Amino acid sequence: MDRIVAAQVFIAINERGSLIKAAESLDMSRAMVTRYLAQIEQWAGARLLHRTTRRLGLTAAGEATLARCRDMLAIAEAIPVVADAEPDEPHGMLRIACSQSLGQASLAAAVATYLKRHPRTSVDLQIGNRAVDLVAERIDLAIRITNQLDPNVIARPLAICESVVCAAPAYLQAHGTPQRPEDLAQHNCLTYSYFGKSLWTFEHENQPLNVPVSGNLSANDSVVLLHAAIAGTGIALQPLFSAAPLLASGELVSLLPNYRPQSMGIHGIYTSRQQLSATLRTMLDFLTGWFAETMG
Repeated sequence: MDRIVAAQVFIAINERGSLIKAAESLDMSRAMVTRYLAQIEQWAGARLLHRTTRRLGLTAAGEATLARCRDMLAIAEAIPVVADAEPDEPHGMLRIACSQSLGQASLAAAVATYLKRHPRTSVDLQIGNRAVDLVAERIDLAIRITNQLDPNVIARPLAICESVVCAAPAYLQAHGTPQRPEDLAQHNCLTYSYFGKSLWTFEHENQPLNVPVSGNLSANDSVVLLHAAIAGTGIALQPLFSAAPLLASGELVSLLPNYRPQSMGIHGIYTSRQQLSATLRTMLDFLTGWFAETMG
């Protein structure tokens, strides 16, 4: 972890008197402040704070560490930084995490376009469907599709992810076409889950409708379910960005046109707004525009 930022965090904790107030003053999540405090205590090899229900106090080691943190910031401010000559020029590497479906359908192309515009940058794209620990795994930016954000993270809305219920023509010929969401109970539904049962949420006439569905195939990767749907295995609920080319080609058919599946937010997740690098800032701006053009 960045020792300069850690010093800023420790100073803010002592000046503000609490971790929550320090987080607010630094525009940082409470979880990140806690992690920086734990890391600086590990570096110091000692407990730095006395904590009670009402206040925080410095230990002897904490007083010495606070003085060193202030010295460190003073030195850092006095040293000219090479990058200061071009503070707004994106350069260096970004580690970005995202799901396979989003990476395959959109993000890989977006990143390639960004890299052409900013040749001094590079991207390490980490593909996976679990929620990564940004600090532990050194991730600069995680792109997540969710409506349930952790309140401790910093999130920038990038786009809205629409979904579609779809199936292959062969499946519909063999099993019929559902006319209402309730009809899905009679069909083999491919669920995004570790279990064989799930809830699909629709909106109809401005009212939410939750429908339990089940089937003989579930997976924790929507791309797997997409290919199963193409093969005629069952009915899938898919992100529109993944299904759109297959709907256009006729390999899949959109179902239940009068019922709108619940949309989800696409968010850029990062650890702190403080000292946001030019590369991360321009990437976030670029992705906002990219998704507006490709999903708008």
